[in-house]
Amino acid sequence: MPKAIRIHEYGGPEVMRYEDVAVGDPGPGQIRVRQSAIGVNFIDIYFRSGLYKAPQLPFTPGNEGAGKVVAVGEGVTGFSPGDRVAYGSASGTYAEEVVIDAKSVVRLPDGIDDDTGAAMMLKGLTTQYLLRRTYKVQPGDTILFHAAAGGVGLIATQWAKHLGATVIGTVGSPDKVALAREHGCDHVILYRDEDFAARVKEITGGKGCQVVYDGVGQATFPASLDCLRPFGYFVNFGSASGPVTQFDINLLAQKGSLYATRPTLFTHTADRAVLEEMAADLFEVVRSGAVKIPVHTRAKLADAPKVHADLAGRQTTGATVMHP
Repeated sequence: MPKAIRIHEYGGPEVMRYEDVAVGDPGPGQIRVRQSAIGVNFIDIYFRSGLYKAPQLPFTPGNEGAGKVVAVGEGVTGFSPGDRVAYGSASGTYAEEVVIDAKSVVRLPDGIDDDTGAAMMLKGLTTQYLLRRTYKVQPGDTILFHAAAGGVGLIATQWAKHLGATVIGTVGSPDKVALAREHGCDHVILYRDEDFAARVKEITGGKGCQVVYDGVGQATFPASLDCLRPFGYFVNFGSASGPVTQFDINLLAQKGSLYATRPTLFTHTADRAVLEEMAADLFEVVRSGAVKIPVHTRAKLADAPKVHADLAGRQTTGATVMHP
């Protein structure tokens, strides 16, 4: 019987149980995948803790993975048993086998291995919509990316540099500075130790950035707004330090007629044609070598509680992949 991580009550890493599960046949529009690699993301912690609510308890966390198709349901076209596939907006992927809506799956091209596929779909597609759709980064732009040594950060800073931007990154500890520089950051700021808004003004000669990408949340707001030039974009896409609460929209006027948005990957990938465009863009920059996907941690699925504890404690850099 296949194994999966099951959560019967919200809480800390200890609530995750490694259990036998029944995996049914794929229904209409679905495929069944035997996974070889499972991506780990901060959003998984939000669901485990109850910050984001699952449709019901118990549930299996996870949105990202890669593997081989073992069965296809009625009406599915474009996929056959044996195909290598990857996905970043599925559900219940902390499992050996999973049934997924085919509309959220893409074929994994030759030249991209399963670990890379599992590590890059959610984070890479997130990077794609941030840099190419939410605010379209142009050559000569100056951007600020918080948590530049994290899973999304190490992909985004490379990609932004490839697009011709000057990249300012923040990191939480001195040991992450070199890593951020190696992955595209022109300037690195220790946001816990320095006044990062003052440093950004210094770096930009007082002008500020066109855009701030903020997946940290509470710890970096509202100072992130002070890093922007007039009409700049504040893009909040995560809450690693806790959510931004009590957002006063008048701040946007006071700090330079700013724009603020809170996009999600799932809204973008709900449209199959958009998902395919985004994935093609991601695969192109990865296969060309312009963006490398750093997988720094590999673990067993059964060790998911420790994986979550390390991720929440900011003990990881780059991507973490679990193997069934």
